[in-house]
Amino acid sequence: MYPAERILMGPGPSPVSQRVLRALGAPTLGHLDPQYLAIMDEVCDMLRKVFRTSNALTFPVSGTGMAGMECVAVNLIEPGDEVIVGINGVFGTRMKDVMERCGAVVHALETTWGEVFTLEQISAALAAHPKVKLLGIVHAETSTGAHQPLTGLAELVHAHGALFVVDAVTSLAGHELRVDEWGIDAIYSGTQKCLSCPPGLSPVSFGPRALVRLDARKTKPQSWYLDVSMLRKYYNGGGGGRVYHHTAPINMTYALHEALTIVLEEGLDVRIARHATMHQRLRTGLEKMGLSYIPSRSLHPLNCIGVPAGADDAGVRRRLLEDYGIEIGSGLGPMAGKAWRIGLMGHGATIRNVDLVLAALREILQR
Repeated sequence: MYPAERILMGPGPSPVSQRVLRALGAPTLGHLDPQYLAIMDEVCDMLRKVFRTSNALTFPVSGTGMAGMECVAVNLIEPGDEVIVGINGVFGTRMKDVMERCGAVVHALETTWGEVFTLEQISAALAAHPKVKLLGIVHAETSTGAHQPLTGLAELVHAHGALFVVDAVTSLAGHELRVDEWGIDAIYSGTQKCLSCPPGLSPVSFGPRALVRLDARKTKPQSWYLDVSMLRKYYNGGGGGRVYHHTAPINMTYALHEALTIVLEEGLDVRIARHATMHQRLRTGLEKMGLSYIPSRSLHPLNCIGVPAGADDAGVRRRLLEDYGIEIGSGLGPMAGKAWRIGLMGHGATIRNVDLVLAALREILQR
């Protein structure tokens, strides 16, 4: 089996460096081998640097970004808890679904897909539901390319005694993100976006307020596999040492270790600036072609543009894939058939890729 080489410029996964692919092929160790535990500890420490947090409980959940979403939800929500979820795309909708499955009473704060929430909207929602215990919001809505501002939100949420939870699956290492400074209580991401690692792990971080809530639970989390009260004994250890929970994905941990090493070698600020520069280069080229961005406030790693009148959505994407080996994403939900999503994530956020997709789109649309 020999998969074709693609230039991955969709909503994920992103292109993976040869260094990361080689790391995947290193010898497999046992999940309690001292050498593996040292590698895992280094991964957790590097994740703290990338999240910009001192949270001790920062680790990669064994599963993709949705496992991170479920991990946060099942541990911080008990049946009957009232929560607020911001919905402006697919992943806010999914967060609502996951939290309802945990038994939460979810108050949906909705806005038009592609728009973001204001401090005034969130303040009003909190005032309308004074018993809420958690507010969840998507920092980078991958389905619409909308970039949600986070500064100032924690103060509003904490004033109501609630926890502030953030979905950063597409923003980690591609956009400014400061967990401690911004007062984020729990956050999750994925390896396959701006970290440029294969899909399979979901970095999460739980702050002090979240741990207080977790330790005060009256019921067990509905998921045994994602129960942080047990997982923390494996990732953080304790007086009795490491406690086995599940067989960690050893080789994926190697891959994430190498991906994070690359991020920190480049420098987090430099990497974030590179994503901004490549976004602007792509945006300038697309707008010169008469194409328009859909979100009012666009992400840098994920560019969502409207399909121009008269263009065949699926046909253009097929030509990109078959003629140029370039993958871009289609629209989801109400944007199906109306949007293209172009990813510039991590290893793929380069001048070469930007100029190539612009040239390919120009040729296809002219044809």
